[in-house]
Amino acid sequence: MGRLRRGRGRSHLRVRRHRRAQGQEHPVRQDHCSPRLRETGARHGQGGHGPHQVQRQAPGFAPAELRGPGGAGVSGLLHAQKEFEYLGKGYDVVSFDPRGVGESSPVSCGETSGEDPAAGEDPGDPGAVLDEMRKISEQCKKESGPILPYVGTVNVSRDMDVMRQVLGDKKLNYLGFSYGTRLGAVYTAQFPKNVGRMVLDGVDTLTEDVAEQALVSAEGRQAALDNFIKWCTDNAGCVLGTDSRAARDNMAELIKGLDKYPLQSSDGAEFTGQDVVDVLGQALYSRQSWPALSQALGALLADGDPRALLRMSGSLAQQAPLGGVAGLAPEDVPADNMAAALMAVNCADDPDRPDADSLEKEVGKLQEEFESTSAIFGRSMLMPVLFCFGRPAGTDYIRDDVRDVKSPDFLLVGTRGDPATPYRWAEETAERLGSAAVVLDNKGDGHTGYAGSKCVRDKVDGFLLYGEMPRNGSSCGADEEE
Repeated sequence: MGRLRRGRGRSHLRVRRHRRAQGQEHPVRQDHCSPRLRETGARHGQGGHGPHQVQRQAPGFAPAELRGPGGAGVSGLLHAQKEFEYLGKGYDVVSFDPRGVGESSPVSCGETSGEDPAAGEDPGDPGAVLDEMRKISEQCKKESGPILPYVGTVNVSRDMDVMRQVLGDKKLNYLGFSYGTRLGAVYTAQFPKNVGRMVLDGVDTLTEDVAEQALVSAEGRQAALDNFIKWCTDNAGCVLGTDSRAARDNMAELIKGLDKYPLQSSDGAEFTGQDVVDVLGQALYSRQSWPALSQALGALLADGDPRALLRMSGSLAQQAPLGGVAGLAPEDVPADNMAAALMAVNCADDPDRPDADSLEKEVGKLQEEFESTSAIFGRSMLMPVLFCFGRPAGTDYIRDDVRDVKSPDFLLVGTRGDPATPYRWAEETAERLGSAAVVLDNKGDGHTGYAGSKCVRDKVDGFLLYGEMPRNGSSCGADEEE
């Protein structure tokens, strides 16, 4: 997500006109509903405030939400300055770490949140899995401290309006990717009169519960993998062969085999099938990563050598595409913050909490449904569903009240081959938000369209810089990708 501010030259004394990114902190109230928390000078951990870490790139001003939930916007902007070079001619591009993320009062679950709670448990014993969920929930509460109940999109949207006021803007110009589209949509409902030029790319759902979102994400990742496999098998020398169906089956068998018999390095570290799944999930976010992915898989298949995949995983973590999640964090940010914040935000935004009896009866069915949707991604996508067990029910504001907004027209970008946010979510969200929402159909692959498609970037920049709104339903072709 991100804010955009029109360039005002030297009259804006808070904006330095140079190419290096700058950072600053601003305190916000922990509970926006509490009239007692109004101090403005408190630092982290004092007076019930949590600072938002803000990253600015001169010249101009445009807030941009780049990653999430769970991904830090400050470090994300440092890695994405090239993508915003043209937009920076008219805006200061500003990103921030939402509350609970990165350097803004980061949440944590200690050493538990990165683990698979079902690992080592009998899949036929859902009670054992739910007991582990309870323990993790309590650990997250203990490690995160007082900020945890106030994490969530509704409060972050209010924080954005505080940022708008502090920066002296009458309107919020905004470019949001992936989760940032949920944040932008909530902002249009809470502050419709403060909306300026807004673009939502990689549109998130406003209505589906955590389980349905995860199932759709598993389906989307499988579709993206199928596209990658077809791309590979259509090219001479593909390491996966020439038969796309056989290649898909072989990929599933490879992952299953590595889960059962992991590769071991000289230092005793294991490389499992789920490690392959993690790299696939990252690489499929951007079509530009496909050639490197095919080469890395070739080394694994031919020589049993996972080093190329491991190197690729590290590189992708540092250079996550817009809407993806960067894995590196400053030293003072908990190592598990990204995963802990992802859980905290998604659970805070979802009002559904089945009781233990109901969930125990459903776990087996959910496992079957997720694995039938994707034998490769189903297991990993099921875990976020269970992580909300034991946590307080989230807000019903997003599902019930974010609709038929009375703001100026804004642009939604949906990508047909998006592995994380399917195109239908763009259409459904546009219908829900009302006549102000205009949809741009990107027929390419990858998560979000701005970084991967020159056509999308030109149309988005044209709207943000010059007010040139594309016609509703207009499209960008897959052959226009970079």
